[in-house]
Amino acid sequence: MASYQRRARAGSNGPATRKPRTTQSKTAGSHSTSHRRNHKKKGGNGKHRVLKWILRIFLGLLGLGILTGIGVFAYLYATTEVPQPEKFALAEKTTVYYSDGTTAIGSYAEQNREIISCTDLPDYIGNAIVASENRTFYTDKGIDLKGIARAFLNNVTTGTRQGGSTITQQYAERYYLGETTTYAGKAREAILAIKIAQTESKEEVLCNYMNTIYLGRNSYGIQAAAKAYFNKDAKDLTLSEAAMIAGIIPAPSTWDPADNPNIAKQRFKRVLNIMQEDGYITAKERKAAAFPETAAVAQQNEYQGPNGYLLTMVRQELVDSKAFTKEDLDTGGYKIVTTIDKAKQDVMQSVGDARVNGMPDTLQVGGIAVEQKTGAVVSIYAGSDYLTKPLNNANQAVFEPGSTMKPFALLGAAQEGVSFDTKFNGNSHQHFSGISAEVNNALNINWGNINLYQATANSVNTVFMNVNEHLTPQRTAKIAHEAGITGDIDETSPYNVLGINALTVWDLAQGHSTIANNGVKNTLHMVSQVLDSNGKNLYKAPSENKKVFDANDCELVQKAMLGTTTTGTASSVSRALGGRQVAGKSGTANDELAASFVGYTPSLMNVWAIWNPDADGNPQVVPAFGGYGVTSTGYPAHLFTEYMSQALKGTAVEQFTTPKDTGKIGGPDGTWGLGSGSSSSSDSSSNSQQSTTEGNSSSSSGTGSNSQSSTPDCSTNPSSAACQNSSNSSNSSNGNESTDSSGGSSGSDESGGGNSSGSDSGGDTGTGDGSSTGGNS
Repeated sequence: MASYQRRARAGSNGPATRKPRTTQSKTAGSHSTSHRRNHKKKGGNGKHRVLKWILRIFLGLLGLGILTGIGVFAYLYATTEVPQPEKFALAEKTTVYYSDGTTAIGSYAEQNREIISCTDLPDYIGNAIVASENRTFYTDKGIDLKGIARAFLNNVTTGTRQGGSTITQQYAERYYLGETTTYAGKAREAILAIKIAQTESKEEVLCNYMNTIYLGRNSYGIQAAAKAYFNKDAKDLTLSEAAMIAGIIPAPSTWDPADNPNIAKQRFKRVLNIMQEDGYITAKERKAAAFPETAAVAQQNEYQGPNGYLLTMVRQELVDSKAFTKEDLDTGGYKIVTTIDKAKQDVMQSVGDARVNGMPDTLQVGGIAVEQKTGAVVSIYAGSDYLTKPLNNANQAVFEPGSTMKPFALLGAAQEGVSFDTKFNGNSHQHFSGISAEVNNALNINWGNINLYQATANSVNTVFMNVNEHLTPQRTAKIAHEAGITGDIDETSPYNVLGINALTVWDLAQGHSTIANNGVKNTLHMVSQVLDSNGKNLYKAPSENKKVFDANDCELVQKAMLGTTTTGTASSVSRALGGRQVAGKSGTANDELAASFVGYTPSLMNVWAIWNPDADGNPQVVPAFGGYGVTSTGYPAHLFTEYMSQALKGTAVEQFTTPKDTGKIGGPDGTWGLGSGSSSSSDSSSNSQQSTTEGNSSSSSGTGSNSQSSTPDCSTNPSSAACQNSSNSSNSSNGNESTDSSGGSSGSDESGGGNSSGSDSGGDTGTGDGSSTGGNS
């Protein structure tokens, strides 16, 4: 470290002094004034006196302001202490809380720091930091007044934190971290920088800076960083290791080689190049320096269990919003209040973690609960332990949603002015334009002539293929995207209405929440507030409230989905929830690779999905388990019922708005379904959508050859002969193709033509993350 002292003495010339005014300049000024006095106009004395009076007041106030400023500066200078490194206010931990604002989920930094003496450190460590952050450090005066003014203006006008441009200023800025968006905080920071520059040697400043700077991986100071990145003491760091650490100082959490190796290498080369240019190392040393291999990132214990998923999701949401950087969250000492309800989160975690008899160990579960009126996420099931399986089952892993995509096409039919009483051919073995293979329903059931209410409740593939033929796959994809789904949807495949494109649980919930909220789109979010140390909220949660669909059209879709939970593929859901009205839709991926369920009351939405990846993340068939039938389609509906029965306990029973079906039978051109003369009986559509009351399920009496009827009650014994016989009645006119919510699945509700659509399969490839692949037919 001797070189630091030597360089600190170099270039210590003081600032140039201002030359006093010359006599000549004063005389010239006097002459000019005298000249003006000789040309005063009549009547100008009064005006001149007023101007003179105003000028005196202005100069007096200016003088008073200067004196006051000098006084404030003197006071702040006298009362500002130059702290030792161990006294530094080094970034209180940022803590994340549940929605109550008092119960902590976890925090972002463990405050890993260790103050050391710099006498044993090789010179190249300090020189690497100087090369990276402040090349003029050894010769400058320690402060950059323009930089202070620029940072101050930026901080107080935009609310973001901008540090000083010199090492001394950065050192001072870290002491007042979290307060530099206030005038007083920024003023003290500037004064502290000045005082440090005048009272400490360059060697001391650099050493203190190295001991306090945040270097990523929850490490403060060069000693903690050396252990975090290279499992060694700072004194043992090589030139290459020192250059790597120094290079990522501006954004250590973002530029960590474990996360961003390309930019870490670019910064590494930059530091070495500057060190060679400035004479700290030779060309030979520069050439010999190779990018070092870093140790694996050590996970914090706070990330153990399910809370790790919540912490990472909250961090990502805030970083993606551009309101905060990773460094801000690691070092800002914020209080982050989420939208996650502690009680509901505990319920969801318990429901998702449950493993029933026969469930494969490889089976994955993902879930989410959302208040669709605000977009607030109240609970998440992303997995059981973040440290052992960091892949998030709620917003990262993907699966094929199957027929949970059908409501978007149903919405399109409403938009086109098609009455939901229009009859369609609900039989299997049909052909559609652009498809050579025939399309079938689950278990090859022939449903006869049925309306859109019945087709939705029983998830009849052939009816929705007909709807998509009229809408076009492009239109169906557009509606789903307008609803908020961001994942890719094949706009060229007629099968997109059957959910052949892999999505996340989060994405599916985002799209359905817009329909559930009567056409008003809200961005799903987990963060409500971000408070600084003074309690000031620094973050505005998303509040889009964008109307994208007609409310009545969405209410028609909701009405059709009510049939799913009373007489359709999840016929026991409404009864299990005490007769509450629940709009729902089940979905099964092609070849039975995944199953899902979307359901909601007017205020709370809940989505669940299951899939079965192999060791390499490739999709496998979801086998029968725990009495849930051939394809376990009913298990997501079971998860829904388990969660909602507890989440809704003690809440008011809500009713959906009754919509007006003003559409035309057969659509505006009379070509939809069986045409303009295809109306079903007046009570077949309305009765089929009535909610059950106090556990009594109602059935509809459609006029088609295969009307809806209630399914066997499999809630008490899902593996009973009645349930199994129901699932195997491939030719039964009453055979609801899927499930009772508590078990007894009767097969895939979207099996389409089995493998008949193989030519359209495989549009979604595996990502090694447990996602489903292949296509639904």
